[in-house]
Amino acid sequence: MTTSNRGATSPAVLVLEDGRTFRGRAYGAVGETFGEAVFSTGMTGYQETLTDPSYHRQVVVMTAPHIGNTGVNDEDPESQRIWVSGYVVRDPARTPSNWRSRRSLDEELTAQGVVGISGIDTRALTRHLRERGAMRVGIFSGQAVADEATLLAKVRTAPQMKGADLSGEVATAETYVVPAIGTKKFTVAAIDLGIKGMTPHRMAERGIEVHVLPATATVEDIYAVGPDGVFFSNGPGDPATADHPVALMRAVLERSTPLFGICFGNQILGRALGFGTFKLKYGHRGINQPVQDRTTGKVEVTAHNHGFAVDAPLDAPSDTPFGRAEVSHVCLNDNVVEGLRLLDRPAFSVQYHPEAAAGPHDAAYLFDRFVSLMEGQRA
Repeated sequence: MTTSNRGATSPAVLVLEDGRTFRGRAYGAVGETFGEAVFSTGMTGYQETLTDPSYHRQVVVMTAPHIGNTGVNDEDPESQRIWVSGYVVRDPARTPSNWRSRRSLDEELTAQGVVGISGIDTRALTRHLRERGAMRVGIFSGQAVADEATLLAKVRTAPQMKGADLSGEVATAETYVVPAIGTKKFTVAAIDLGIKGMTPHRMAERGIEVHVLPATATVEDIYAVGPDGVFFSNGPGDPATADHPVALMRAVLERSTPLFGICFGNQILGRALGFGTFKLKYGHRGINQPVQDRTTGKVEVTAHNHGFAVDAPLDAPSDTPFGRAEVSHVCLNDNVVEGLRLLDRPAFSVQYHPEAAAGPHDAAYLFDRFVSLMEGQRA
């Protein structure tokens, strides 16, 4: 990525790898950037989206037309920086208005060197991605703008998401601790594959002291903290490349330690149990995805951010090296596996984001389910 700051009056062009082109104005930093084009359907929560490490190396298209209305504050980021490689909006707010706002979204994108584009038909772009699938894209503005053939050639040399091993690029380098709020009841070792800040906070609210470990952590590192449970976080990249986290999870399963995984952690559990994973055509992203919890029959509106899924049988439990496993949650839009549960060991996972940052709080009970597993193991 190359960037400069010359203002939003600069022309900009977005080029997809299939040759479709959109022209607009620079938004944020001026220059060029590349990534996988994906769309998010949330009407709010853009700050949490931008700072979600799972969006590393992705160019996010916002389908909602008005973005930036509430500006940027210092309380809502899910990590220490913006992770998206590019940002696409239709009508950016001219003046943010919110009592917590400290600066405009445009200013924040510029300060962090994030190249974006505005003034294009993001719904037309979203329809294109739904029909053709997520693909590589480039955004060019200022002096980076050239003839379309040259820009298209650049886009087609950018790395693809399939086969990308990215969790190590976003994970913490050192272990840190998020203390329990109130009385400490449990200790959890959380493997950071791209964890969001709200996730350990949700556990801390339930009396859990969370030790967040690097993606390179060993089994010895996990059990050195004396965990009552182990958590595997969300994160970017292709789960087919995540051999170390898979081996780590298998070691945890062998010890029958209560285990909970979300998003990338769900895919890791799938692989640990012997299931395959595959790339979705355009993925699930946004804060309005309907999922059914098959254990209760209830339907939740949930927050998603994933481009890969687990390939597991929906109709009956499967035999695995760790006992029987079943699909516990399913997406009602397309029957994609949204959760797994072991029937003979204390382990489960979901494909979405129950921490609800941003998003609905329908899935908060999953943290309580994790607590119940640890209580049962202790008893």
